[in-house]
Amino acid sequence: MGYGNWDDNTYLAGKTFRAARGTDAFGYTDALRTRPVKDWKADPALDPFGVGMRESRDSAGHPDSLPIAVLFDVTGSMGAVPRIMADKLGKLHGLLQRKGYADDPQILFGGIGDADSDRVPLQMGQFESGNAMDEQLRTIFLEGGGGGQKSESYELAAYFMAKHTATDAWDKRGRKGYLFVIGDELNKPRLAARHIRKVIGDDVRVDVSVPSIYRELERRWNVYFVLPDQSSYFDDPEIAEHWNGLLGERFVKLDDPAAVCELIAVTIGIGEDRIDLGDGLADLRDLGSVAEAAMVGKALAVVGGNARPTATALPADLDTGSNDVEFG
Repeated sequence: MGYGNWDDNTYLAGKTFRAARGTDAFGYTDALRTRPVKDWKADPALDPFGVGMRESRDSAGHPDSLPIAVLFDVTGSMGAVPRIMADKLGKLHGLLQRKGYADDPQILFGGIGDADSDRVPLQMGQFESGNAMDEQLRTIFLEGGGGGQKSESYELAAYFMAKHTATDAWDKRGRKGYLFVIGDELNKPRLAARHIRKVIGDDVRVDVSVPSIYRELERRWNVYFVLPDQSSYFDDPEIAEHWNGLLGERFVKLDDPAAVCELIAVTIGIGEDRIDLGDGLADLRDLGSVAEAAMVGKALAVVGGNARPTATALPADLDTGSNDVEFG
């Protein structure tokens, strides 16, 4: 995937049309809410079951594709973040391409829930270069569930990204893509084989250790976990210790979820050596995102203002239950 071109006029016209008709930006969610819970399911375009590969490929129009995946926790209050993203998607794309942060960005959106309790625990779109990414984002079902146990199925999403994505950036150029997980809780203690079989369809029979999944994922992806100030867990030391243990300095706390688009753009610009933090914040202010610039500056300053990918050494398995195996 990854064909087509982004057009601001088309994006803005769609927003205006929906506003004039009083149509919810997340129309698929709105439609499912009118149906019995037993009928809730992912849109076929985002259903991960039986998927071979989600692909980010070069084309004549996009010869230097850079894969970017943005996965949202869509449980509880976190469901507000995709709405913020949809409202500011044009600004994200403008920063990436018009400001030269990435020549040919291809963006995949997805949703993460709870495989123990939700009807739709995982949704995975396609890598898109054009306005199809807007429709993809707005088709995510904002279930708003979660099991209430301080963990969601981030590890299931990590497994999918490690096993079911293919990119020319890596295959041809040895360049990692960027994966941003926006959430506020822990991974499950282990990735249950039954969740893989039920949600993704892979014939896995033994549970998998969570740290080994992230080790494998980081072979081809620069992985960031963004914790927005959206819940009571923002200052929870257990959350910070958990994600710092997995990702090191790429665990990022963001005071305001309204700045998530700007944070993603500046992080990629720095990671691609196109800008430094000061340049990125100046660009945000030029675009009128003054408050967001302050939030992004604070978030990235915690890691020394350096969002460049690092060879963070991941720890030994955090959970060594006898039923777990290494990812492979």
